[in-house]
Amino acid sequence: MTDTPKTNQIPQGVFDLYDAYCHGHVSRRGFFEGLGKYAIGGLTVSSLAACVLPDYSRMQTEPGEDDLYEEMLVYDSPDGAGEMQGYFVRPDDVNGELPGIVVIHENRGLNPHIKDVARRVAKAGYVAFAPDALYPLGGYPGNDDDGRALQAQRNRGDMVEDFIAAAAFLRDHAAVNGKVGCVGFCFGGAVANMMAVRLPWLSAAVPYYGGWPTAEQAGYVDVPLQIHLAGLDERVNAGWPAYKAALDANDVEYEAYIYPGVQHGFHNDTTPRYDEAAAKLAWSRTLDFFSRQLS
Repeated sequence: MTDTPKTNQIPQGVFDLYDAYCHGHVSRRGFFEGLGKYAIGGLTVSSLAACVLPDYSRMQTEPGEDDLYEEMLVYDSPDGAGEMQGYFVRPDDVNGELPGIVVIHENRGLNPHIKDVARRVAKAGYVAFAPDALYPLGGYPGNDDDGRALQAQRNRGDMVEDFIAAAAFLRDHAAVNGKVGCVGFCFGGAVANMMAVRLPWLSAAVPYYGGWPTAEQAGYVDVPLQIHLAGLDERVNAGWPAYKAALDANDVEYEAYIYPGVQHGFHNDTTPRYDEAAAKLAWSRTLDFFSRQLS
């Protein structure tokens, strides 16, 4: 039996192939067929696949932890799905109101990793709310492949409206003091960028390696941004110079960090794209930013 290779043994082409696969540009069959060209020197297709597909046993927190209160809440999204649901988590030992953070998933629905991130946010002293864009289609189906297929069936504009409605729902919740920020990853990063365009009352937006609004839309941003990008993520990074120029032209308050030598998805600790040093640094910056902007 061939051992699973370490991250530094995985050819960059495998990561690029997985990126294309998880963003819907390559089918599952095409992904596994493509891995065949890298199955050399003792590496097998199955071992390479195991390296890049998620393993949710790696989560940093677990559901039902004693210091957290958790529930699934339904909320109205009149300009999106009509009715939506999200994962609501807050510290269990706090009676007063706290700032709220909307946690926005990738392109596969509210999977265990994003719930884990929501719990981390709550453990940092916030009320976290992580909507599931797949709720109108039955919710996250239990695996990312089907989750991606389901999310592709939804209209992107409607999903943006669903997350905008979630921010308003969280702002008005009895456990929240009216201050709300957002953090999103990949698809969620793009939504976080758009929320900064659409919601001038938002206290902070933190997009991780997400797509960009237009230069015209940058003129509507009145929300502090903290942007995190992966150094090897050519696809997303190609749009950053133009958007940076638009933010600068409109005197938008922002911080931007590019982490050298790391993959798109480097914050996701359930796949070997995870880079521990970069992820910990980015997350510490994220929490510090929220502390400053939502205090």
